[in-house]
Amino acid sequence: MRLSTKGRYAVTAMLDLALHAGKGPVTLADISSSQGISLSYLEQLFAALRAKKLVRGVRGPGGGYYLGRAPSEISIANIICAVDEWVELTRCGGRQNCHEGQRCLTHHLWDQLSDEIFKFLSDISLQDLVDRGGHPKLEFAAPRVTLETEKQRRAA
Repeated sequence: MRLSTKGRYAVTAMLDLALHAGKGPVTLADISSSQGISLSYLEQLFAALRAKKLVRGVRGPGGGYYLGRAPSEISIANIICAVDEWVELTRCGGRQNCHEGQRCLTHHLWDQLSDEIFKFLSDISLQDLVDRGGHPKLEFAAPRVTLETEKQRRAA
């Protein structure tokens, strides 16, 4: 399971906006330069983010983008869904036709895992990321892996 660059870049760009909130609009060129994301790719992402009202643009000299809502009101799941990027772990895309037109034996397992990922990312706001200072070792309310759970994982 992997989240594509589309979702990752959208979250990164939105976090860049959140970190600059209150300092005026941020241009896509600035985000491109600071985050190493192609300007044309950012334009595509921001069209989708703008359509979902997660960002708002200001035209003209001194223009750029602002967050469309307070950082505390924008979840990571909002961003990922806005760019039509979701981690779906079932082979059938949720249609329940993954095994010769029928639901496979493990469909509910993968469907539930997709739901858990969505819930996890829904509980993290841009403000949470800002408050943590962009530190690479962010700690969220995720299940802790213990020696016992690691043994169970290896046995599986």
